[in-house]
Amino acid sequence: MEEKLTRFGVSLEPQLLAQFDEAIRKRRYTNRSEAIRDLIRRELVSLESQDADSEVVATITFVFDHHVRGLAERLVELQHDYPGNIIVSTHVHLDHHNCLETLIARGKASQIQDLAHCIQSVKGVKHAALSIATTGEHVH
Repeated sequence: MEEKLTRFGVSLEPQLLAQFDEAIRKRRYTNRSEAIRDLIRRELVSLESQDADSEVVATITFVFDHHVRGLAERLVELQHDYPGNIIVSTHVHLDHHNCLETLIARGKASQIQDLAHCIQSVKGVKHAALSIATTGEHVH
């Protein structure tokens, strides 16, 4: 079944449109419509993640120095504080001192954001990044 589309016009300054066209070319979009659809979806996901009770999926990626005393144990304890939220974790040895860990999590936005903040604030964690996505339920 073919999905019905609605056409609408957008007025932009020529310089802004040129910058947009260059950006979407670099990202390999074939047309402006697809790029605009993705921008709209990204904004809807962002708004959804701001609702503390909305159901989200996310990755939390962090780099830490495993030589910091008690750090690995503390990170494991933290993960055990969120048993229903963490779906899977991966652990990679980057070099003699540094490890990268990625968690895939699901739950209320507030819980996932809290988990990410807890990880980021632990001494010895050098960098942490949270990437929230929608479960797809409300974004089409």
